[in-house]
Amino acid sequence: MSQEQPRRPQADQAAIKYGDVFNVSGELAYKPIAPEDAAMMQSAEARVLGQTQAGGAAATMQSAATINEEAGVVGHRQVTDETGDRGVTVTETKVPGRRIVTEAVGGQVVGQYVEPVPVEAGRGGAVRDAAITIGEALEATGQIAGDKPVDQSDAAAIQAAEARATGTNEIAPGGLAAMAQSAAAYNAGCQRQEDKIKLTDVLSGATAKLPADKAATRQDAEGVVSAEMRNSPNVSTVPGGVAASVAAAARLNENVNIK
Repeated sequence: MSQEQPRRPQADQAAIKYGDVFNVSGELAYKPIAPEDAAMMQSAEARVLGQTQAGGAAATMQSAATINEEAGVVGHRQVTDETGDRGVTVTETKVPGRRIVTEAVGGQVVGQYVEPVPVEAGRGGAVRDAAITIGEALEATGQIAGDKPVDQSDAAAIQAAEARATGTNEIAPGGLAAMAQSAAAYNAGCQRQEDKIKLTDVLSGATAKLPADKAATRQDAEGVVSAEMRNSPNVSTVPGGVAASVAAAARLNENVNIK
């Protein structure tokens, strides 16, 4: 006689979970969005951006949390374990004429978008409308996931990004790809986590380290994503990592019709 799988409580099934509204994985995907989570994201957005963004992560979380609270599946002061442990963050990466805003919950990216920044007075007084380059996307990775030790999947993604930016598959001595490969090899034999070379060490000032650069396109993103996944033991990409940042830049470029 076959046994039925245990069913989750009806209230838990009715809850709006992080995985229902955001592209997240692991335990976070199955956790109901709680009011205190939304409040923390609202505070983070206001602190970094000056106000809560319409259609941003905070607004999405607030709507879901309100529904969950009214349904009785979360308490008014409830905090999700992942947000309590790792918090919520809103960070910005400034590039010429724009800033890339990244929002994360429990260490997983739930939103990334670009905002124009007015040019300083005396420089035309207009907003620069230009594509986000591969170099700028790599610099964003250094800020978003900078504390991650470089591994072989990162090195492969950086090599693919450099090849796309420069138009050549040759690894330049002292270039980003060479530095990443060396860092990955060193980290593989390094026992102490704190001694490992981090992404920020390699990708800081990435644009200046590239002999050539170009606007990130969907084809560039596909190449970088493929390289990172092929060299990942989990056959996946890292949230906020090299592939994710290049893919986000490509999407943002398409949204403003930059080819």
